[in-house]
Amino acid sequence: MDILHKTQKDECFLERIQHGETGFPFRFYSEDVWEFDFHCIDWHWHPEVEFLYAERGSITCFVGTEQFILPQGCGLFVNSGILHRYQAEESVSVPNIVFSPELLGTKTGRIYQKYIVPVIESAISCIRFSPSVECEQEILQLLLHIFRLTEKENTEMQIVSHLLKLWQQLFICSETHREHMTGDKGRRAQLQVMMQFIHANFNRQITLKEIADCVHISESSALQLFRQGIHLSPVAYLIHYRLKRSADLLANTNKTVTNVAYETGFSDVGYFCRTFRKYYRQTAMEYRKSQIE
Repeated sequence: MDILHKTQKDECFLERIQHGETGFPFRFYSEDVWEFDFHCIDWHWHPEVEFLYAERGSITCFVGTEQFILPQGCGLFVNSGILHRYQAEESVSVPNIVFSPELLGTKTGRIYQKYIVPVIESAISCIRFSPSVECEQEILQLLLHIFRLTEKENTEMQIVSHLLKLWQQLFICSETHREHMTGDKGRRAQLQVMMQFIHANFNRQITLKEIADCVHISESSALQLFRQGIHLSPVAYLIHYRLKRSADLLANTNKTVTNVAYETGFSDVGYFCRTFRKYYRQTAMEYRKSQIE
């Protein structure tokens, strides 16, 4: 069995890989979400923007506070700095591009300030594109053309030219969204701080009150932020994170299942084993074996 891909990120969920080169911060990816660990590209964010296309099959998307199915033939824009996660129920083809908005213009320039800042600094987390909507269909056609350009050499100028056209259409499509949305960046920051608190303290017993206190909000507000932001309660996310850390230990060390359970905050080995199997549809030992073969 092939070892599945893993999402590379730091403790703040910031993706650790560089998208493109310093002189040309653009990268094309041809990915199958099914080939990632646990069939998902797990929670992460990056300062770059992202466009993806459901070429074959549909994927479940969690972007900011939204959860939805992206059907085959549709596209998606994910804004800069937005937490997102993708998962699949079967093999899917999801080509995508990730690039720095600065590729389209310098930060102090008119293009950047007039057409890029209003989008990336807005409360928009994502925009979906359907081939049945005329202006969105044009975005999808431009996106597919950019994908084809990445297969050729010396096409940087053409890629930037088409990215500018793509952004022009995105700017037009985003106008309605920007008019009716209010900022929630402060709430996203609170959510991220609470998630980081869980990461730093996952191996001990922590309470909902402690999680809420780290950003000076009530327990009910913490529950609401988690459920709106990542569709899990803080306790459910804590368990999920413990399981992810235990999976890393199972794959990369020879520690016993008992030791792995205790080191990741589980006080009951039987509960750990049942929960691991429920979440990942295989036992801890089956998972370890799959990572070695």
